[in-house]
Amino acid sequence: MQIDAARELKLRLGARVEGWDAPVSASGLAPGRPWFRPALGLAPLSPGQVRLAVRVATRSDAVVLLDGVSDALRAEVDVRVIGPVRALRSPTGAATSPADLQRRVRPLRPGCSIAHPTVTAGTLGGFVRVGGRPAVLSNNHVLAASDAAVPGDPVLQPGPADGGAAADRVATLSAFPRFATGRNLVDAAVAVLDDGVATDPGAYPGGPLGPTVVDGDEVDPDERVEKLGRTTGHTHGRITAVEVDGVAVQYDEVVHTFDGQLEIEGLDGAFSAGGDSGSVIWRSADRAPLALLFAGSDIGGAQGGGVTYASPLATVLDVLGADWGIGG
Repeated sequence: MQIDAARELKLRLGARVEGWDAPVSASGLAPGRPWFRPALGLAPLSPGQVRLAVRVATRSDAVVLLDGVSDALRAEVDVRVIGPVRALRSPTGAATSPADLQRRVRPLRPGCSIAHPTVTAGTLGGFVRVGGRPAVLSNNHVLAASDAAVPGDPVLQPGPADGGAAADRVATLSAFPRFATGRNLVDAAVAVLDDGVATDPGAYPGGPLGPTVVDGDEVDPDERVEKLGRTTGHTHGRITAVEVDGVAVQYDEVVHTFDGQLEIEGLDGAFSAGGDSGSVIWRSADRAPLALLFAGSDIGGAQGGGVTYASPLATVLDVLGADWGIGG
């Protein structure tokens, strides 16, 4: 299917999803458990050709969504059951591996454990400038406790789940877009570095990332990508869908929905796990920074792991008013 035709079908089915105020399928969810609407994006097929990516919590949701769609169009749809999608901060009591990213790290480097004092642990994705000041980049749910924090709060490295305490303060929470009740574009936050905190911004596997952030419109399905995260370390994956709208992500008892996201699966098992939230994803071909990781599922990946969701980094930086990199 041509991309424009896939986008048209996506809009058509997306309008149907918007009318679902409650579960309309026999999905078997327990009473009171959040229900995840289908997410819709574009999945690679061949050069210039895509399928409509349909991501659902249960197979029965896909049956309802595609009711009335012709057999010809159904052949152009890539349906995956991915189960619930959750924000990937570290769960309480999570295993501590790889150890070098979960300990106290000075100078600060990408991939290490970081968090607000009331959060378990996430990942320091990279370094940016905000108002000319050097800052660390991660997620709202990592640095700002899912909107519970206020600018001026401390940020710890390592995060509390990895032993971080008041003496491990490295930065001051500066800015974070609050979650909207409707659709969101990013889960992101920045914290300005405290005076005297040393950094090693280029300490990614293979060396520094490129200075130019990939624009969202330049992202191709099936791109090979990499990331460095607090829990799973350095992993490789591929983009399995772009322009994914309606990604419903569970944050404790609340579900927030995101549009315009990238979907990634690992090439050798899972691409990410709890605690990897905040990782910066880069393109393998040219090491250009690409996206900010924030959520994922346990199932649905073709290589035996779940799928990961990330926001285009260009969008993240635009929303935050930040510039990529601090030099060094």
